Amino acid sequence: MPRRFQDIRVRLFQIREEEHVLQEERESFLDAAGLAPEQLLPTNVLRDPLTVSLLEGIDAVFIGGAGAYSVADDHPWMPALIELLQHIYRHNIPLFGSCWGHQLIARAYGGRVIHDPEHTEVGCFDVTLTPEGKCDPLFCHLPERFPTLMGHQDRVAELPPQAIELAYSDTLPYQVIRMQGKPIYGTQFHSELNAACERERILTYRQHYPVLHDEKRFREIYNAIEDTPHVRDLLRRFLNIYVLHEQPADCL
Repeated sequence: MPRRFQDIRVRLFQIREEEHVLQEERESFLDAAGLAPEQLLPTNVLRDPLTVSLLEGIDAVFIGGAGAYSVADDHPWMPALIELLQHIYRHNIPLFGSCWGHQLIARAYGGRVIHDPEHTEVGCFDVTLTPEGKCDPLFCHLPERFPTLMGHQDRVAELPPQAIELAYSDTLPYQVIRMQGKPIYGTQFHSELNAACERERILTYRQHYPVLHDEKRFREIYNAIEDTPHVRDLLRRFLNIYVLHEQPADCL
């Protein structure tokens, strides 16, 4: 019998302290992926044990943002989390990393992530597909250039071996990557967020972003935030392609 979408179970790894942001992040992933609450199993990396048992019975894994934690730092829980990503890679478990999750994918598989405040991207930024991105099943239905929501000071400086760049921005490369031959994607942007949630995130983490300390600049960024409908279906599309193995028929 073919798998049904309502039978999918997804593990969400979260890296946050604030309860209201944890809840908002779960709701954002649920909404963007089209999942029911019982289909998304959250794990808070900061306080929950990280063992391979978390992946038992799981069809896919999402990793969200972090706000106050850098992928470039060696946190006490980082080795266990990287080991889980190694297990995911070996067993071909579909993995989608958003923002911090994107950077973690790069680090876990041999790339390099750096703290680079001079190239901070906060708010709305356009990204452009590479030739490989235009042919990728997850992104081939999108226009060559489309708007996204971002909030990061760290960035991927070097790709892992076997990684493919699928999109870049005017500011930085490696905005979307995929591990070659694997159902593993990272996007520096937040496809799970809408404009209202992006504004809430900026207010919560404003103190961590020097670019937001100036009131005039903060208001310019805050007021320019808009919904980004082009990427709102990426998570559900990812599950359809890599869990249900549906072949997309809407590529441009």
